[in-house]
Amino acid sequence: MIAVDSSRHARAAAERGFELAWELNALVGLLYVVDTAKTIGDVDAGITHEDLIAVLKQEADDALNELAAKFPTHTIERIVPEGHPRVEILACAERWEADLVVIGTHGRTGLLHLVMGSTAEYIVRHSKVPVMVVPMVS
Repeated sequence: MIAVDSSRHARAAAERGFELAWELNALVGLLYVVDTAKTIGDVDAGITHEDLIAVLKQEADDALNELAAKFPTHTIERIVPEGHPRVEILACAERWEADLVVIGTHGRTGLLHLVMGSTAEYIVRHSKVPVMVVPMVS
């Protein structure tokens, strides 16, 4: 299972995950979590929770379409849950019975890491299956 978002770091992780899947002739679960924490609307401005969910779902579809087009030789199962990425990545890995989770890291350090945390680090610490973390590309 390859966990991605719209960042270039996630695309680099996806590339490594697809390379490994090709070598092992493995099915790829391509996971993009629609982060509901990003859906706090502004009713006064006419932006609703539903509007933001729709935008984030479109962002997920665009990212998954781009990756699927880049790796057309792979059998891909798209997984697009809504929720908190940390929770959903672990839950989907378990439901999908993944043998490996591939995830990228943004490489945050210091105060930014302390405040924002690291999804990749959390997944490594709590996953029941092996996790391959692909570091940030420069």
